Amino acid sequence: MSSTPVKEERDLSFQPVVNHAPRRLTPEQIRFYNEFGYVMPLSAYSPSEAEQNRSYFDDLLGKVRQARSDLDSYSINGFHCCCAGLHDIVTNPTILDHVQDLIGPDIVCWGSHFFCKQPHDPRKVAWHQDASYWPFTPARTVTVWLAIDDADRANAAMMFLPGTHRQGHLKWRHVARDQAVLNQEIENAAQLGQPVYDELKAGQFSLHADMLAHGSEPNTSDRRRCGLTIRYCPPTVRALNPRWTKGAVLCRGSGAGGEWTYNPRPPGEDVMHIVQAIGAN
Repeated sequence: MSSTPVKEERDLSFQPVVNHAPRRLTPEQIRFYNEFGYVMPLSAYSPSEAEQNRSYFDDLLGKVRQARSDLDSYSINGFHCCCAGLHDIVTNPTILDHVQDLIGPDIVCWGSHFFCKQPHDPRKVAWHQDASYWPFTPARTVTVWLAIDDADRANAAMMFLPGTHRQGHLKWRHVARDQAVLNQEIENAAQLGQPVYDELKAGQFSLHADMLAHGSEPNTSDRRRCGLTIRYCPPTVRALNPRWTKGAVLCRGSGAGGEWTYNPRPPGEDVMHIVQAIGAN
């Protein structure tokens, strides 16, 4: 007699942050995050450092395209495990201090992805919730969106729908990939409130909860809009698909209580480590 395995249900509820002694965020900012699901703008890099980040991305993209001409500007995904410069960005102490205020002293970076909208990119990023794509439970990932270029309304800055992180898993439909970067689109998003633009100068960053609905419009401008998303969670978050545990970096703490595979700082820049893009903003 055989039995059918029971599919484990993910916990996609939002857990409000309780932190009476934050390092970087103010109590007001933490209350705002709990209510609206995001905090911005925050600063991590000076203008000269931001220019170095931009040059670093340009170099990576050039090497990736030289290796595989079929890959586009969204293709640098998960390279924090194979590129020392990117590893150093995801372990930036200023960024980690802010993340620690939201998820605690044990910090795992399990994902990074450059999202580079070239000038006149016709594709939107449809309204979506990040955690809808990820086989994690509970939903406790915080995303850093680090501006590599200046991001504003004109060049398709990311947009948030404030408060939607507290509404559970929103209903979505499939959308064609030739029209959008992602294949999920939240239904009736116009009824979920007024969008807020995540406008940032290069070197600034925002934080948002993994259940917050967000997206971006096509870039109709003559300016590029590149950002780096970095995904952080406490080690107690579990992946229902073991494949997702392999690209982790232990940024702070002991890493105890989880099943992650922690990668050391790579010795150099191995751009031949090309993986398929997962998620977008």
